[in-house]
Amino acid sequence: MSTPVLEATDLIKTFPGVRAVDGVNLTLRPGQIHALLGENGAGKSTLIKILTGVHRHDGGTLTVSGDPVRFGSPLEALHAGIGVVHQERNVVAQMSIAENIVLQNLPQRWGVVDRAAVRARARTALERLDLDLDPDQPIAGLSAAQVQLVEIAKALDSESAVLLLDEPTASITPNEAEVLFRTVRGLAEAGTSVVFVSHKMDEVFALCDTVTVLRDGRGVVESQPLSQFSHDDILNHMVGRAMEALRFTPRTVDHSALPVLSLRGVGTDVGHHDVDLDVRAGEIVALYGLVGAGRSELARALIGLHEITAGEVRVQGEPVRITSVREAIERHRIGYVSENRKEEGVFLDQSVQRNIAATTWSRMTRLFSYVPAKVEHAVADEQIAALGIKVSSPEQPAGQLSGGNQQKVSLAKWLAARPDILIIDEPTIGIDVRTKAAFHELIWGLAQSGLAVLLISSDLHETITLADRIVVFRDYRATAEIDNDHDYDTTSAKVIRAIHASSAGSRMNPGRTVPTR
Repeated sequence: MSTPVLEATDLIKTFPGVRAVDGVNLTLRPGQIHALLGENGAGKSTLIKILTGVHRHDGGTLTVSGDPVRFGSPLEALHAGIGVVHQERNVVAQMSIAENIVLQNLPQRWGVVDRAAVRARARTALERLDLDLDPDQPIAGLSAAQVQLVEIAKALDSESAVLLLDEPTASITPNEAEVLFRTVRGLAEAGTSVVFVSHKMDEVFALCDTVTVLRDGRGVVESQPLSQFSHDDILNHMVGRAMEALRFTPRTVDHSALPVLSLRGVGTDVGHHDVDLDVRAGEIVALYGLVGAGRSELARALIGLHEITAGEVRVQGEPVRITSVREAIERHRIGYVSENRKEEGVFLDQSVQRNIAATTWSRMTRLFSYVPAKVEHAVADEQIAALGIKVSSPEQPAGQLSGGNQQKVSLAKWLAARPDILIIDEPTIGIDVRTKAAFHELIWGLAQSGLAVLLISSDLHETITLADRIVVFRDYRATAEIDNDHDYDTTSAKVIRAIHASSAGSRMNPGRTVPTR
């Protein structure tokens, strides 16, 4: 058996009041693809941060190729051959794609940055992921999913002996994920040890050789062959008990009712054209497509963040022109749960209470713009109880919560404003299997209560689980509309066919795939 390229023995990391990593063992060998699994808060991110020099371990040993190490910084870990793609984005928005990719090891010539070499290396990394992006394009102009793919290209450029991928497919589609998987398999064949963190069990079993499962900071399965376990075995190890199948109470939609939100021939200043779309009360309509298809950009146009340049938007049957987020929620009762919870969804340094109440301040404001703490507290308490947000108190900073609870705070903020239409963009990115099921039940329940939901998800399983209808986007156009019978095999086949069809299609008709010509 080959010598471990990286080995952790009895690793311990303690933060005030909690032992986040409690005696964890991990063995990584050259050419292995190793799954690191566990619920939110199980200790995965802390372990990755120890392995990559963000945190120093408090106990135990860490060795690289047999030599003991204690990294003092991420740069030390990188120089030791350990690369990482963190779940949180780690790019410089003011720089180009190429500059971000090579930033940790800038090529120089005669003491200055070699721009030609920067572009060449960036193109090589992008081509490995089949990414058709201009290396000179600024990062700031990319979608969240494209940024994630650039982060992966950045890790590939480092040519690391160990590559840690923390939720790398969280906001990319199955097509893009398959390109990534081919690249990962190629790296493993060349001898790279890959650590793959994901909440998507199908991906884990399709890609990985070995597995470690963490629960409450401890390893309940440590560096074992994945072939020894079934999907249910792994889930039960993660949560500590058998998972129950998710069942929804049947929900009906009155298709004869006036749409709460209606788009006809809509175009935007970011490239949409001729978009038709209807969403009725109690209905979940999903937008699905490849990265860069224009789904999130359309959502942002509907709340005033991009300009609508053509066509008509109607809310409750009345034509509207929305120019700001404030106008969207206060005048037209449209809420938007952003895909980027870290930068747009929550104020990490503010309390949970303040985050939740933020969208209600205008109606709670008293003389001299004073917002009574008692009223703010009541709004927060209501949403914390309704969504089951785990907090020590409403005054706890949102940045201290797990990813799943931060996402609930982001959702609670908009629900507190009592919208009629809720746009939910990538609701379960980086969320564990149990919390994900709870989110699905929550979204289903919101629609059941009469809310019109426009759902954007790159997770096809999630889309088919929740949506009544699926609108496929490509090149900033709605190219197909598919009625969803919640049968994964039949509906996924229709969606995949629609994605690969030509974007030069006819207008949509409800309940059928749009023919192309």
